[in-house]
Amino acid sequence: MEPLSHHLLTQAYNNGWANHRLYKACLQLTQDEFVAPRCSFFPSIKATLNHLLTVDWFYLDALECEQRGQTPDPDGERFFQPEQPFATCTDLQAQQAQADQRLIAYCRQLRDDQLRRYVSIVRPDRVQLEQRLRLLSHLFEHQIHHRGQVHAMLSDTAIRPPQLDEFFCEEEASLRSGDFAALGWSEAQVWEQP
Repeated sequence: MEPLSHHLLTQAYNNGWANHRLYKACLQLTQDEFVAPRCSFFPSIKATLNHLLTVDWFYLDALECEQRGQTPDPDGERFFQPEQPFATCTDLQAQQAQADQRLIAYCRQLRDDQLRRYVSIVRPDRVQLEQRLRLLSHLFEHQIHHRGQVHAMLSDTAIRPPQLDEFFCEEEASLRSGDFAALGWSEAQVWEQP
């Protein structure tokens, strides 16, 4: 049976792959289309992608501080100031790719017997404590939710939204080989177990 920690690693890779595919589509938009008001929780593709990135930064900081045995910076809100730190899709894509690699690296070092360790998350009025497993599950769900919103907003443009509802089916490896080459990944890298 596959260790749960390895499943989290494959989730992190899948998260990075989905972001890669979504950004390939969004990079085809003009700047006007990228910032255009749209019907969603956040008012544009730009705003939604900025939110995804800043939330990733916030939780990655908490996870990495716990991993190093450090206390998180008490100013956790700094990750959301400004609310939209990047104006262009190109700049956002580069930063999201870095965040995705940080998440993969974090998940690569996990072991099943460490998943219940608590992570401190600095909120404006308190410090929230969450187990690693629950926090990572929340982070993946957050990404899926807001990527879905961007996917829907793309449907209102001339750019075809990418398929994002896949999870590394074994017989479909050839269909993702181009994306994997662009990301510098291999099937063995994703599926090797520690």
